[in-house]
Amino acid sequence: MTNVIQIPRAKHDKERDKTCVVALHCSLGSGRQWKALADELGPNHRFFAPDIAGYGANGCALDLPLRLAEEIRAISGTLKHAEGPIHLVGHSYGGAIAFKIATCSPFAHRVRSLTLIEPVLPTLLCESEADRRLHARFEQVAHEVSEDIWNGSMLEAIDKFMAFWNGSGPQDRLPASARLRMIERAHKLVFDFTAAFAEENVATAAASLRVPTLLFSGGLSPYLTQRIVQRLDAIMDGAEVRHLPTAGHMLPLTHASSLNPAIARHIARADELASVPLALDKPAAAQAEG
Repeated sequence: MTNVIQIPRAKHDKERDKTCVVALHCSLGSGRQWKALADELGPNHRFFAPDIAGYGANGCALDLPLRLAEEIRAISGTLKHAEGPIHLVGHSYGGAIAFKIATCSPFAHRVRSLTLIEPVLPTLLCESEADRRLHARFEQVAHEVSEDIWNGSMLEAIDKFMAFWNGSGPQDRLPASARLRMIERAHKLVFDFTAAFAEENVATAAASLRVPTLLFSGGLSPYLTQRIVQRLDAIMDGAEVRHLPTAGHMLPLTHASSLNPAIARHIARADELASVPLALDKPAAAQAEG
């Protein structure tokens, strides 16, 4: 698994003691989307931004994941290399993978903080009639995009995919180079949709989280992901929510100047909390001293 943002390897014990940040990108993206966040965090943490299977340097992967658990196995090399506590950051489909890592994976016990930026967890919206309509709409989009891909109509698939995620934001036309990169990776969207819709018991998993969690949403994003963030906020104990009314779904890129400092503060607070002894530990410590 390639670390596309080149961060120097630890050279001595002090460097190895630093906590690690693992940032996971959206569908059709790559780890390069996190360069500004890496710059914001600076040398205080070791930073990993792997390319998810099927994208970036891993675009030639043959055995593509059909479940979020399989996505985790595909990046397990990066997660193992990120020694010690991990601060997870995930956007969109990468947010769904980050959620799965933090709630049900061999790495969950190492997660010190979690930041989710409009994670794609559509099955969370199957409980109420109003939310089920959002789920059904997303299912229809997934079906139409997947059908175009199966028929070899990649341009049409990309246009439908982007039209949905633009939400009520500006319908800016993508540069030709960006459209070409998306067309080359479009087939992976079918796998991403499949994995997202296969995830079960999201509400139960969210209620079990006990790590500091920061949630982001944008006011111009599709209401689907805005609602997912609202539901997670209602379920998670003590989650912090930041809603940016003028942001769309690509807020890690368009609103990096607002997001990244908030993420850095969230990570710093989680590290501070981890260094404070629990009150329950004090009597035991005093008894040991006596």
